[in-house]
Amino acid sequence: MSRPLLGRVPGWSGRSDVARVDLYTRGSLYLVAWFLLAMGLLAAAARLGDTPRAAIVALACVALGVLGTLLLRSGLDARSVGHLRGATEVPWRLLGPMAAVSLGLWVWALTLDDLESGPLVVIAFGSLAWGVGALASPRLHGAVLAAAAVAAYVASGSVGVAVYAVGISAFFLFTVQSSLWLLGVVTELDHGRRNQAALAVAEERLRFSRDVHDVLGRRLSTIAVQAELAATLARRGDERTAEKILEVRATAHDALREARELARGYRPLDLGQELDGAVSLLRSAGIGCDAVLEDLPEAWHEPAARVVREAVTNVLRHSTASHVRIRCDASGVAVADDGGPARTTAADGSGLRTLADDLAPLGARLGSGPTGTGFEVRLRLHVDRSHQPVAQADPVPATAEEVR
Repeated sequence: MSRPLLGRVPGWSGRSDVARVDLYTRGSLYLVAWFLLAMGLLAAAARLGDTPRAAIVALACVALGVLGTLLLRSGLDARSVGHLRGATEVPWRLLGPMAAVSLGLWVWALTLDDLESGPLVVIAFGSLAWGVGALASPRLHGAVLAAAAVAAYVASGSVGVAVYAVGISAFFLFTVQSSLWLLGVVTELDHGRRNQAALAVAEERLRFSRDVHDVLGRRLSTIAVQAELAATLARRGDERTAEKILEVRATAHDALREARELARGYRPLDLGQELDGAVSLLRSAGIGCDAVLEDLPEAWHEPAARVVREAVTNVLRHSTASHVRIRCDASGVAVADDGGPARTTAADGSGLRTLADDLAPLGARLGSGPTGTGFEVRLRLHVDRSHQPVAQADPVPATAEEVR
Protein backbone atom coordinates (compact mmCIF):
# COMPACT_ATOMS: atom_id res chain seq x y z
CA MET A 1 0.00 0.00 0.00
CA SER A 2 1.26 3.45 -0.85
CA ARG A 3 1.99 5.65 2.16
CA PRO A 4 2.40 9.41 2.24
CA LEU A 5 5.99 10.50 2.78
CA LEU A 6 5.14 14.08 3.68
CA GLY A 7 2.15 15.74 5.32
CA ARG A 8 -0.29 14.45 7.86
CA VAL A 9 -0.48 10.66 8.08
CA PRO A 10 -4.09 9.44 8.48
CA GLY A 11 -4.95 7.85 11.79
CA TRP A 12 -6.47 4.44 12.37
CA SER A 13 -10.06 5.66 11.89
CA GLY A 14 -9.14 7.48 8.69
CA ARG A 15 -7.79 4.36 6.97
CA SER A 16 -9.67 1.83 4.90
CA ASP A 17 -9.99 -1.78 6.05
CA VAL A 18 -7.20 -2.88 3.70
CA ALA A 19 -4.95 -0.06 4.92
CA ARG A 20 -5.61 -1.14 8.50
CA VAL A 21 -4.68 -4.75 7.73
CA ASP A 22 -1.52 -3.52 5.98
CA LEU A 23 -0.56 -1.32 8.94
CA TYR A 24 -1.28 -4.11 11.44
CA THR A 25 0.79 -6.63 9.44
CA ARG A 26 3.74 -4.29 9.12
CA GLY A 27 3.68 -3.27 12.76
CA SER A 28 3.38 -6.86 13.97
CA LEU A 29 6.27 -8.11 11.86
CA TYR A 30 8.54 -5.21 12.86
CA LEU A 31 7.66 -5.59 16.54
CA VAL A 32 8.15 -9.37 16.60
CA ALA A 33 11.49 -9.08 14.77
CA TRP A 34 12.89 -6.69 17.37
CA PHE A 35 11.40 -8.69 20.21
CA LEU A 36 13.12 -11.89 19.02
CA LEU A 37 16.40 -10.03 18.66
CA ALA A 38 16.05 -8.68 22.19
CA MET A 39 15.38 -12.18 23.55
CA GLY A 40 18.38 -13.54 21.69
CA LEU A 41 20.55 -10.73 22.98
CA LEU A 42 19.47 -11.39 26.57
CA ALA A 43 20.29 -15.09 26.17
CA ALA A 44 23.70 -14.26 24.73
CA ALA A 45 24.42 -11.66 27.43
CA ALA A 46 23.62 -14.19 30.14
CA ARG A 47 26.44 -16.38 28.81
CA LEU A 48 28.94 -13.69 27.80
CA GLY A 49 28.51 -11.58 30.92
CA ASP A 50 29.41 -7.90 31.24
CA THR A 51 32.29 -7.97 28.78
CA PRO A 52 33.28 -6.18 25.56
CA ARG A 53 32.07 -9.26 23.72
CA ALA A 54 28.51 -8.58 24.92
CA ALA A 55 28.74 -5.04 23.53
CA ILE A 56 29.84 -6.41 20.15
CA VAL A 57 26.84 -8.76 20.12
CA ALA A 58 24.55 -5.85 20.99
CA LEU A 59 25.89 -3.79 18.07
CA ALA A 60 25.47 -6.77 15.75
CA CYS A 61 21.84 -7.21 16.91
CA VAL A 62 21.09 -3.53 16.24
CA ALA A 63 22.61 -3.80 12.78
CA LEU A 64 20.63 -6.98 12.03
CA GLY A 65 17.46 -5.34 13.37
CA VAL A 66 17.80 -2.24 11.20
CA LEU A 67 18.73 -4.18 8.07
CA GLY A 68 16.02 -6.78 8.71
CA THR A 69 13.38 -4.06 9.17
CA LEU A 70 14.40 -2.39 5.92
CA LEU A 71 14.39 -5.77 4.15
CA LEU A 72 10.90 -6.50 5.49
CA ARG A 73 9.70 -3.10 4.35
CA SER A 74 11.14 -3.62 0.88
CA GLY A 75 9.38 -6.96 0.56
CA LEU A 76 6.09 -5.54 1.88
CA ASP A 77 6.20 -2.62 -0.56
CA ALA A 78 6.87 -4.98 -3.45
CA ARG A 79 3.96 -7.19 -2.40
CA SER A 80 1.62 -4.20 -2.08
CA VAL A 81 2.27 -3.54 -5.78
CA GLY A 82 2.19 -7.14 -6.99
CA HIS A 83 -0.34 -8.40 -4.40
CA LEU A 84 -0.07 -12.20 -4.27
CA ARG A 85 2.92 -12.32 -6.62
CA GLY A 86 5.24 -10.68 -4.11
CA ALA A 87 8.69 -9.23 -4.69
CA THR A 88 10.22 -10.35 -7.97
CA GLU A 89 13.66 -8.80 -7.40
CA VAL A 90 15.99 -9.42 -4.47
CA PRO A 91 17.17 -6.16 -2.82
CA TRP A 92 20.83 -7.11 -2.54
CA ARG A 93 21.73 -3.65 -1.25
CA LEU A 94 20.01 -4.70 1.98
CA LEU A 95 20.35 -8.47 1.88
CA GLY A 96 24.10 -8.34 1.16
CA PRO A 97 25.06 -6.31 4.27
CA MET A 98 22.69 -8.32 6.43
CA ALA A 99 24.18 -11.62 5.24
CA ALA A 100 27.67 -10.20 5.88
CA VAL A 101 26.77 -9.27 9.48
CA SER A 102 25.21 -12.70 10.05
CA LEU A 103 28.26 -14.44 8.60
CA GLY A 104 30.63 -12.33 10.71
CA LEU A 105 28.66 -13.11 13.87
CA TRP A 106 28.79 -16.82 13.02
CA VAL A 107 32.55 -16.74 12.36
CA TRP A 108 33.07 -15.06 15.71
CA ALA A 109 30.87 -17.70 17.35
CA LEU A 110 33.29 -20.38 16.13
CA THR A 111 35.93 -18.96 18.47
CA LEU A 112 33.68 -19.38 21.53
CA ASP A 113 32.58 -22.47 23.41
CA ASP A 114 29.31 -24.25 22.71
CA LEU A 115 27.29 -22.46 25.43
CA GLU A 116 28.33 -19.05 24.14
CA SER A 117 28.10 -19.79 20.40
CA GLY A 118 24.56 -21.28 20.36
CA PRO A 119 22.60 -18.02 20.91
CA LEU A 120 24.82 -16.20 18.40
CA VAL A 121 24.07 -18.74 15.66
CA VAL A 122 20.32 -18.45 16.35
CA ILE A 123 20.52 -14.63 16.26
CA ALA A 124 22.57 -14.62 13.05
CA PHE A 125 20.41 -16.93 10.96
CA GLY A 126 17.05 -16.46 12.71
CA SER A 127 17.08 -12.73 11.94
CA LEU A 128 18.24 -13.47 8.39
CA ALA A 129 15.34 -15.90 7.89
CA TRP A 130 12.87 -13.35 9.27
CA GLY A 131 14.03 -10.66 6.82
CA VAL A 132 14.22 -13.01 3.83
CA GLY A 133 10.69 -14.26 4.58
CA ALA A 134 9.27 -11.09 3.00
CA LEU A 135 10.83 -11.99 -0.36
CA ALA A 136 9.03 -14.28 -2.79
CA SER A 137 12.09 -16.37 -3.63
CA PRO A 138 11.88 -20.09 -2.74
CA ARG A 139 15.50 -20.61 -3.75
CA LEU A 140 16.61 -17.91 -1.35
CA HIS A 141 14.50 -19.45 1.41
CA GLY A 142 16.11 -22.84 0.82
CA ALA A 143 19.56 -21.28 0.82
CA VAL A 144 18.93 -19.65 4.21
CA LEU A 145 17.69 -22.92 5.72
CA ALA A 146 20.70 -24.84 4.37
CA ALA A 147 23.08 -22.16 5.65
CA ALA A 148 21.46 -22.28 9.09
CA ALA A 149 21.84 -26.08 9.24
CA VAL A 150 25.50 -26.02 8.16
CA ALA A 151 26.40 -23.10 10.42
CA ALA A 152 24.76 -24.64 13.49
CA TYR A 153 26.40 -28.01 12.89
CA VAL A 154 29.86 -26.51 12.33
CA ALA A 155 29.56 -24.31 15.42
CA SER A 156 28.24 -27.04 17.74
CA GLY A 157 29.14 -30.35 16.08
CA SER A 158 25.65 -31.58 16.99
CA VAL A 159 23.01 -32.76 14.53
CA GLY A 160 20.33 -31.93 17.07
CA VAL A 161 21.44 -28.29 17.25
CA ALA A 162 21.49 -28.14 13.45
CA VAL A 163 17.92 -29.49 13.29
CA TYR A 164 16.88 -26.99 15.94
CA ALA A 165 18.41 -24.11 13.96
CA VAL A 166 16.64 -25.23 10.78
CA GLY A 167 13.35 -25.55 12.66
CA ILE A 168 13.63 -22.05 14.11
CA SER A 169 14.54 -20.56 10.73
CA ALA A 170 11.73 -22.44 8.97
CA PHE A 171 9.22 -21.24 11.56
CA PHE A 172 10.33 -17.64 11.04
CA LEU A 173 10.04 -18.01 7.26
CA PHE A 174 6.58 -19.57 7.55
CA THR A 175 5.35 -16.89 9.96
CA VAL A 176 6.37 -14.02 7.69
CA GLN A 177 5.19 -15.75 4.52
CA SER A 178 1.76 -16.62 5.95
CA SER A 179 1.26 -13.07 7.25
CA LEU A 180 2.11 -11.57 3.88
CA TRP A 181 -0.01 -14.15 2.05
CA LEU A 182 -3.02 -13.15 4.15
CA LEU A 183 -2.33 -9.47 3.42
CA GLY A 184 -2.12 -10.24 -0.28
CA VAL A 185 -5.44 -12.11 -0.24
CA VAL A 186 -7.18 -9.20 1.53
CA THR A 187 -5.71 -6.75 -1.00
CA GLU A 188 -6.77 -8.90 -3.95
CA LEU A 189 -10.31 -9.21 -2.58
CA ASP A 190 -10.55 -5.45 -2.16
CA HIS A 191 -9.37 -4.85 -5.72
CA GLY A 192 -11.83 -7.46 -6.97
CA ARG A 193 -14.70 -5.75 -5.14
CA ARG A 194 -13.77 -2.37 -6.58
CA ASN A 195 -13.41 -3.79 -10.07
CA GLN A 196 -16.78 -5.51 -9.77
CA ALA A 197 -18.44 -2.27 -8.69
CA ALA A 198 -16.77 -0.34 -11.53
CA LEU A 199 -17.86 -3.04 -13.98
CA ALA A 200 -21.46 -2.85 -12.77
CA VAL A 201 -21.49 0.92 -13.26
CA ALA A 202 -19.89 0.59 -16.71
CA GLU A 203 -22.45 -2.03 -17.76
CA GLU A 204 -25.29 0.21 -16.65
CA ARG A 205 -23.85 3.12 -18.61
CA LEU A 206 -23.47 0.90 -21.67
CA ARG A 207 -27.06 -0.30 -21.36
CA PHE A 208 -28.35 3.23 -21.04
CA SER A 209 -26.33 4.51 -24.00
CA ARG A 210 -27.54 1.60 -26.13
CA ASP A 211 -31.15 2.26 -25.15
CA VAL A 212 -30.80 5.96 -25.89
CA HIS A 213 -29.43 5.12 -29.32
CA ASP A 214 -32.14 2.57 -30.08
CA VAL A 215 -35.13 4.50 -28.73
CA LEU A 216 -34.34 8.19 -29.13
CA GLY A 217 -32.34 7.65 -32.31
CA ARG A 218 -35.35 6.13 -33.97
CA ARG A 219 -37.64 8.95 -32.80
CA LEU A 220 -35.24 11.68 -33.87
CA SER A 221 -34.82 10.10 -37.28
CA THR A 222 -38.61 10.08 -37.65
CA ILE A 223 -38.78 13.74 -36.61
CA ALA A 224 -36.15 14.64 -39.22
CA VAL A 225 -38.03 12.86 -42.01
CA GLN A 226 -41.40 14.33 -40.97
CA ALA A 227 -39.94 17.82 -40.70
CA GLU A 228 -38.37 17.55 -44.15
CA LEU A 229 -41.70 16.38 -45.59
CA ALA A 230 -43.55 19.24 -43.87
CA ALA A 231 -41.06 21.75 -45.31
CA THR A 232 -41.55 20.33 -48.79
CA LEU A 233 -45.32 20.54 -48.47
CA ALA A 234 -45.05 24.11 -47.15
CA ARG A 235 -43.02 25.21 -50.16
CA ARG A 236 -45.70 23.77 -52.42
CA GLY A 237 -48.49 25.41 -50.47
CA ASP A 238 -50.04 22.01 -49.70
CA GLU A 239 -52.87 22.10 -47.17
CA ARG A 240 -51.47 19.00 -45.48
CA THR A 241 -48.55 21.02 -44.08
CA ALA A 242 -50.26 21.73 -40.75
CA GLU A 243 -51.13 18.06 -40.32
CA LYS A 244 -47.51 17.03 -40.86
CA ILE A 245 -46.26 19.65 -38.39
CA LEU A 246 -48.65 18.27 -35.77
CA GLU A 247 -47.23 14.82 -36.45
CA VAL A 248 -43.74 16.20 -35.82
CA ARG A 249 -44.95 17.68 -32.52
CA ALA A 250 -46.59 14.39 -31.49
CA THR A 251 -43.42 12.43 -32.30
CA ALA A 252 -41.35 14.92 -30.27
CA HIS A 253 -43.67 14.46 -27.28
CA ASP A 254 -43.35 10.68 -27.63
CA ALA A 255 -39.57 11.03 -27.70
CA LEU A 256 -39.64 13.19 -24.57
CA ARG A 257 -41.87 10.70 -22.77
CA GLU A 258 -39.61 7.80 -23.72
CA ALA A 259 -36.55 9.78 -22.62
CA ARG A 260 -38.11 10.24 -19.18
CA GLU A 261 -38.96 6.55 -19.04
CA LEU A 262 -35.37 5.72 -19.90
CA ALA A 263 -34.09 8.01 -17.16
CA ARG A 264 -36.40 6.35 -14.64
CA GLY A 265 -35.73 2.79 -15.78
CA TYR A 266 -38.54 2.31 -18.32
CA ARG A 267 -41.31 2.20 -15.68
CA PRO A 268 -42.23 3.50 -12.25
CA LEU A 269 -39.74 2.05 -9.82
CA ASP A 270 -40.91 -0.51 -7.28
CA LEU A 271 -39.38 0.34 -3.91
CA GLY A 272 -39.53 -3.21 -2.58
CA GLN A 273 -37.73 -4.58 -5.63
CA GLU A 274 -35.23 -1.73 -5.50
CA LEU A 275 -34.41 -2.50 -1.86
CA ASP A 276 -34.02 -6.20 -2.60
CA GLY A 277 -31.80 -5.40 -5.57
CA ALA A 278 -29.69 -2.98 -3.52
CA VAL A 279 -29.13 -5.56 -0.77
CA SER A 280 -28.21 -8.23 -3.33
CA LEU A 281 -25.89 -5.93 -5.29
CA LEU A 282 -24.06 -4.65 -2.21
CA ARG A 283 -23.63 -8.13 -0.75
CA SER A 284 -22.30 -9.42 -4.06
CA ALA A 285 -19.69 -6.63 -3.83
CA GLY A 286 -18.71 -7.74 -0.32
CA ILE A 287 -20.65 -5.02 1.51
CA GLY A 288 -23.15 -5.92 4.21
CA CYS A 289 -26.56 -4.28 3.93
CA ASP A 290 -29.69 -3.99 6.08
CA ALA A 291 -32.85 -2.51 4.55
CA VAL A 292 -36.02 -1.58 6.45
CA LEU A 293 -39.29 -0.39 4.88
CA GLU A 294 -42.09 0.67 7.21
CA ASP A 295 -44.89 3.28 7.16
CA LEU A 296 -43.60 5.10 4.07
CA PRO A 297 -46.58 6.56 2.15
CA GLU A 298 -47.22 4.74 -1.11
CA ALA A 299 -47.01 7.97 -3.11
CA TRP A 300 -43.37 8.36 -2.06
CA HIS A 301 -42.23 4.87 -3.04
CA GLU A 302 -40.92 5.83 -6.48
CA PRO A 303 -38.95 8.91 -5.29
CA ALA A 304 -37.55 6.82 -2.44
CA ALA A 305 -36.51 4.11 -4.90
CA ARG A 306 -34.64 6.69 -6.98
CA VAL A 307 -32.80 7.93 -3.88
CA VAL A 308 -31.86 4.36 -2.88
CA ARG A 309 -30.58 3.62 -6.37
CA GLU A 310 -28.42 6.75 -6.55
CA ALA A 311 -27.07 6.34 -3.01
CA VAL A 312 -26.14 2.68 -3.55
CA THR A 313 -24.42 3.57 -6.83
CA ASN A 314 -22.35 6.19 -4.98
CA VAL A 315 -21.38 3.63 -2.32
CA LEU A 316 -20.14 1.24 -5.00
CA ARG A 317 -18.24 3.94 -6.88
CA HIS A 318 -16.80 6.14 -4.14
CA SER A 319 -16.91 4.41 -0.75
CA THR A 320 -14.76 1.90 1.11
CA ALA A 321 -17.73 0.93 3.27
CA SER A 322 -18.18 -2.53 4.72
CA HIS A 323 -21.82 -2.05 5.74
CA VAL A 324 -24.78 0.02 4.54
CA ARG A 325 -28.06 0.76 6.37
CA ILE A 326 -31.17 1.69 4.38
CA ARG A 327 -34.23 2.93 6.26
CA CYS A 328 -37.52 4.04 4.67
CA ASP A 329 -40.27 5.24 7.03
CA ALA A 330 -42.78 8.04 7.48
CA SER A 331 -40.04 10.63 8.04
CA GLY A 332 -38.20 9.86 4.82
CA VAL A 333 -35.34 7.80 3.48
CA ALA A 334 -31.84 7.41 4.92
CA VAL A 335 -28.95 5.51 3.32
CA ALA A 336 -25.91 5.46 5.61
CA ASP A 337 -22.58 3.67 5.24
CA ASP A 338 -19.50 3.24 7.42
CA GLY A 339 -16.98 4.12 4.72
CA GLY A 340 -15.60 7.19 6.51
CA PRO A 341 -16.40 10.87 5.98
CA ALA A 342 -13.50 11.58 3.61
CA ARG A 343 -15.59 11.17 0.43
CA THR A 344 -17.89 14.15 1.04
CA THR A 345 -16.95 15.90 -2.19
CA ALA A 346 -16.60 12.79 -4.32
CA ALA A 347 -19.98 11.35 -3.45
CA ASP A 348 -22.02 14.56 -3.62
CA GLY A 349 -21.77 14.70 -7.38
CA SER A 350 -24.06 15.63 -10.23
CA GLY A 351 -26.27 12.58 -9.66
CA LEU A 352 -27.39 13.69 -6.19
CA ARG A 353 -27.70 17.33 -7.24
CA THR A 354 -29.90 16.41 -10.22
CA LEU A 355 -32.01 14.14 -8.04
CA ALA A 356 -32.42 16.90 -5.44
CA ASP A 357 -33.63 19.29 -8.13
CA ASP A 358 -36.12 16.69 -9.41
CA LEU A 359 -37.54 16.01 -5.95
CA ALA A 360 -37.74 19.62 -4.76
CA PRO A 361 -41.04 20.33 -6.63
CA LEU A 362 -42.59 17.35 -4.80
CA GLY A 363 -41.95 19.00 -1.45
CA ALA A 364 -38.98 16.82 -0.48
CA ARG A 365 -35.49 17.86 0.51
CA LEU A 366 -32.50 15.69 -0.37
CA GLY A 367 -29.28 16.14 1.57
CA SER A 368 -26.02 14.30 2.09
CA GLY A 369 -22.97 14.58 4.28
CA PRO A 370 -20.54 12.84 6.62
CA THR A 371 -21.55 11.22 9.89
CA GLY A 372 -19.40 10.18 12.80
CA THR A 373 -18.42 6.92 11.12
CA GLY A 374 -19.28 7.32 7.46
CA PHE A 375 -21.56 9.06 4.97
CA GLU A 376 -25.32 9.45 4.76
CA VAL A 377 -27.83 10.41 2.07
CA ARG A 378 -31.18 11.52 3.54
CA LEU A 379 -34.52 12.38 1.92
CA ARG A 380 -36.85 14.38 4.17
CA LEU A 381 -40.51 14.29 3.20
CA HIS A 382 -43.17 16.96 3.40
CA VAL A 383 -46.65 15.45 2.96
CA ASP A 384 -50.18 16.73 3.35
CA ARG A 385 -52.88 15.04 5.39
CA SER A 386 -53.60 12.54 2.63
CA HIS A 387 -49.90 11.55 2.60
CA GLN A 388 -49.52 12.77 -0.99
CA PRO A 389 -46.56 14.74 -2.32
CA VAL A 390 -47.14 18.45 -1.83
CA ALA A 391 -46.43 19.25 -5.47
CA GLN A 392 -46.06 17.26 -8.65
CA ALA A 393 -43.44 17.62 -11.34
CA ASP A 394 -44.34 19.75 -14.31
CA PRO A 395 -46.22 17.60 -16.86
CA VAL A 396 -45.26 17.38 -20.51
CA PRO A 397 -47.31 20.01 -22.41
CA ALA A 398 -49.70 18.47 -24.91
CA THR A 399 -50.39 21.44 -27.12
CA ALA A 400 -48.75 24.60 -28.25
CA GLU A 401 -51.43 26.62 -26.43
CA GLU A 402 -50.51 25.01 -23.10
CA VAL A 403 -46.89 25.88 -23.72
CA ARG A 404 -47.82 29.52 -24.15
